[in-house]
Amino acid sequence: MSGVRVLVGTRKGAFVLTSDGKRESWDVSDPHFAGLEFFNVKGSPIDPNRLYASQSSDWFGQVIQRSDDGGQTWRTVGNEFQYEGEPGTHQWYDGTPHPWEFKRVWHLEPSLTDPDTIYVVPIKSDSEHFPPEGKLRVYRSRTGGNEWEALTQGLPQRDCYVNVLRDAMAMDSLDPCGVYFGTTGGQVYASADVGDNWTPIVRDLPAVLSVEVQTLP
Repeated sequence: MSGVRVLVGTRKGAFVLTSDGKRESWDVSDPHFAGLEFFNVKGSPIDPNRLYASQSSDWFGQVIQRSDDGGQTWRTVGNEFQYEGEPGTHQWYDGTPHPWEFKRVWHLEPSLTDPDTIYVVPIKSDSEHFPPEGKLRVYRSRTGGNEWEALTQGLPQRDCYVNVLRDAMAMDSLDPCGVYFGTTGGQVYASADVGDNWTPIVRDLPAVLSVEVQTLP
């Protein structure tokens, strides 16, 4: 492994964090598309230079951005989305049924075989959830989910009312010890020992909405 790249989507732009295989220090890029919300940033598992980003704004709506050079440059690849199959209806404020509308892409999933294919999922935001007692915790199970242990070493444990959203945690696919997560307080934490200890690798970002880690050749 020659390097690691962590892709971070925030409420005010996207960031690319890079480090060598030792992961002792990190370089943080300038914000891409500063000021715009990025709900998810993902890299192709078969092309390390191909990145996709889910951008949203009140003016342009939902837009997918694409990079072919690892995030150095970007181009818009469209904002025309259609549900697969019949989306059904929901009850509107006046009690009448209305069809579901495609508003935001919360999750991107690049194809495992084709770098030009990517799947998108509109799901509900979980930004209103908060950690119990204001303590930042990560839970781990070694028994298939029957028992859980709280991992707190290196994480703030007082008055820490920040959230970790569902796409804001990732694991290095080639290194099971490399675990990363970001918070709505703008920190990104990393663990090199499966969560026993945590270290902040960057602070003071905008609220983190997603984290993706890639091993670079």
